[in-house]
Amino acid sequence: MSRLNLGLRAAVVATCCLSATGPMFTIHAAEPQVAKPMRLAARSRQPTSDGETVKPLSRELVWQPSETAILICDTWDKHWCRSATRRCGELAERMAPVIDAARARGVHIIHSPSDTVDFYRDDAARRRAIEAPAASPPSPIGKSCSLDVAREHALPIDDSDGGCDCPVPCKNYKAWSREHPAITIKPSDVISDSGQEVYNYLIQQGIKNIIYVGVHTNMCVLGRTFGIRQMTTLGFNTLLVRDLTDTMYNPRKSPFVEHQRGTELVVEHIERYWCPSTTSAALAEGLR
Repeated sequence: MSRLNLGLRAAVVATCCLSATGPMFTIHAAEPQVAKPMRLAARSRQPTSDGETVKPLSRELVWQPSETAILICDTWDKHWCRSATRRCGELAERMAPVIDAARARGVHIIHSPSDTVDFYRDDAARRRAIEAPAASPPSPIGKSCSLDVAREHALPIDDSDGGCDCPVPCKNYKAWSREHPAITIKPSDVISDSGQEVYNYLIQQGIKNIIYVGVHTNMCVLGRTFGIRQMTTLGFNTLLVRDLTDTMYNPRKSPFVEHQRGTELVVEHIERYWCPSTTSAALAEGLR
């Protein structure tokens, strides 16, 4: 069966009965069947009454698969930082079964490996992005969506050195050539690193909700033209899978915590200022 783009299926039932002149068929139009919604456990953060501290809040999101996309941000085959390459590969391996399960439930899959779309120029998924009709966003989509302290506080980690945490910092260069091969791309998916193209496709398909996985949370996931800042600003419901992402953070920089804690701090920042987060386990449960 083809993807349930609208989450609906029209069924036709034929009833046969016998008469003196032969079989007679009555055609009944069945009631439209709405796809089972996903129920996702989400966590956000809210300031307390004293204005100085925040508290975590849990809630359930109920989203239709046909109105939801998973966007895979910059999960490249290789990174300029060796430790980032290793972690990215580990994430890709964990993402793959979740992405496959989501696709099977009718969730749209958007692959956004920046600076590598030429690798996919003949791919059907790339053509789907290019051919989506142009749509006009409510506000301009620029070349990036950088941190605005009027909208959010400074990030809780110092990534000014690029974030490589190797013992000897690696040289920064364009190491990537494609998305990590552990992640399957199907013809029904979409490939784009353009915020406008992604927006066109979201509007064409009636998508309201975007689930983010990939790297790096403090940089691309937040700041790309298809990232959380931009798409939240454009009015989409956004959600970060907090254990399917990573930061570019060097523990030798402030706040001088372990790398994993640095990622957690950025996730908490996003939960307070931009959107809730969930886990891969909760997402897998919601897809059943």
